[in-house]
Amino acid sequence: MNIARRITRTTVAALALPIALLAVWWMLTADSDSYYLPPLSEILASVADVWVHSGRLGTDVLPSLLRLFGGFTLAVLLGVGLGVAIGSSPRLRAFCEPVLEFLRAIPPPVLVPVLMLFAGIGDTMKVLVIVSGCVWPILLNTVEGVRAVDEVQVETARCYGVRGPARLWHLIIRSASPQIVTGMRQGLSIGIILMVISEMFAASNGLGFSIIQFQRTFAVTEMWTGILLLGLLGFLLATAMRIFERRVLKWYFGLRQAQRGSN
Repeated sequence: MNIARRITRTTVAALALPIALLAVWWMLTADSDSYYLPPLSEILASVADVWVHSGRLGTDVLPSLLRLFGGFTLAVLLGVGLGVAIGSSPRLRAFCEPVLEFLRAIPPPVLVPVLMLFAGIGDTMKVLVIVSGCVWPILLNTVEGVRAVDEVQVETARCYGVRGPARLWHLIIRSASPQIVTGMRQGLSIGIILMVISEMFAASNGLGFSIIQFQRTFAVTEMWTGILLLGLLGFLLATAMRIFERRVLKWYFGLRQAQRGSN
């Protein structure tokens, strides 16, 4: 019963502000005659026709999500792999730090023309754009998480002969997992933005492509439906990431709760 009450309270807290903002938007635009800001009721009434009945969910939204998933997965593998290696070696960290600081300061959208030269204008370019932005928060959080591994635990693992893959998985990755998941959550937000930006350049489908096409043809209501759909997808993906975080870091949240209870 307590679990059901807690879930209900969390759901209400998460939806309260978005619903309130939509209600304000609805009231402020109810009598709007502006071509560029149509009533919210008109926008919501057009969502099904624009995205469901026309088949755009399959031809535009699904490819966008696949690119996002592919780019985000590659960023996680690359960021965690490099982060563990760099965080575990002070010499490697000192060697790589200037280059990492230089590369992460470059805004990923600036790389779109460069990536188009080397990877073309297909899905490969769009995935690489997503990777170029998502990888940095994952990489840097992983480095910090590995550096923060408790030295007592490191010495204990050495004394008990825990080495190789077992040490990597059960000590390094597990100890750094709170920071790694934090980087993944930050990287996902960046990935959604870059997904849209990459599809605005030389694309033939995708959510970003559809929104920019609506804007160029002055289909303002349809453009607003795309923006709302993008916001909804962002909310759902963020919710899924929080559920993933709660499951993977169940031990961590339980430990924090136990520490608060003891205090």
